[in-house]
Amino acid sequence: MNKLIIVLPCYNEEEVLPSSIEQLLPMMHDLIKNKQISKDSFLCFVDDGSKDKTWDIIQQYSQDALIEGVKLAKNAGHQNALLAGLILHKDKADVYISIDCDLQDDIAAIPKMIELYTKGNEIVYGVRSSRADDTVFKRKSAELFYDLQGAIGVDILKNHADYRLISNKVLNHLDQFKERNLYLRAMFPIIGLTSDVVYYERKERTAGESKYPLKKMLAFAWDGITSFSTFPLKMITLMGVLIFIVSMGMIVWVVSMKLFTDQIIPGWASTMVPMYFIGGIQLLSLGVMGEYIGKIYKETKQRPRYIVERSTTNE
Repeated sequence: MNKLIIVLPCYNEEEVLPSSIEQLLPMMHDLIKNKQISKDSFLCFVDDGSKDKTWDIIQQYSQDALIEGVKLAKNAGHQNALLAGLILHKDKADVYISIDCDLQDDIAAIPKMIELYTKGNEIVYGVRSSRADDTVFKRKSAELFYDLQGAIGVDILKNHADYRLISNKVLNHLDQFKERNLYLRAMFPIIGLTSDVVYYERKERTAGESKYPLKKMLAFAWDGITSFSTFPLKMITLMGVLIFIVSMGMIVWVVSMKLFTDQIIPGWASTMVPMYFIGGIQLLSLGVMGEYIGKIYKETKQRPRYIVERSTTNE
């Protein structure tokens, strides 16, 4: 039988955590009873520097052998917390599943994931079967996001977030990726290996509030684009070429007006409009280049992605 570790990053989840644990424990017992996983399998809750009682709840439930807790010294971000839970347990299990602790992703898909793993798949992606319950804005913006990423060459699976199963082999390959700007959903397709998909219906959050408001989602999307594609830089080059062509056209127009007509060229409009236009393009270009330079700066410092303050296994 395969040993399973389920990694659940948590940030200020005191309202939903007890309910999630009460749902997960019976599922783990059923998987063990049905001999889909070994008895030493467990749940790993990673507290990403929560300011509420999340860690106290994890400690309370960690008396159960099926629950382990890891507390990060400060908020490192969802992707880093998820990675911490995986890397800290590298080579300690056969298979790993990552899922958010609010359990909006349906845990009923987990037995199917394990079944597909036993059939030879190294990665099993959890994919939403429908977005019918989303608002029109959220649904359309998500579709635009996936279409845009596909168009610029970022290889991600549509409607897949961070609900997935990976083998220990995949985790060892993932550990070779040393970048600090993490975008995990695009890193696993790069690894390759045999994969499959499990479709599920996403549930409503039962308690607490989403940790991904619109502002954070937009920042995450931009980070994903700039971490896996140089397309914005290529766009700057394209804009430079277009502006050069337009400028050459304006020069030809100005000279033609001077040589072949008696019309007076309005000075203010013909000067100010191109100046503001080109100035705006230059500032935009500097901003995009600055984003990439900032990422390079972060990478070269080689600071740790996260710092573990404590874990329930050491207490």
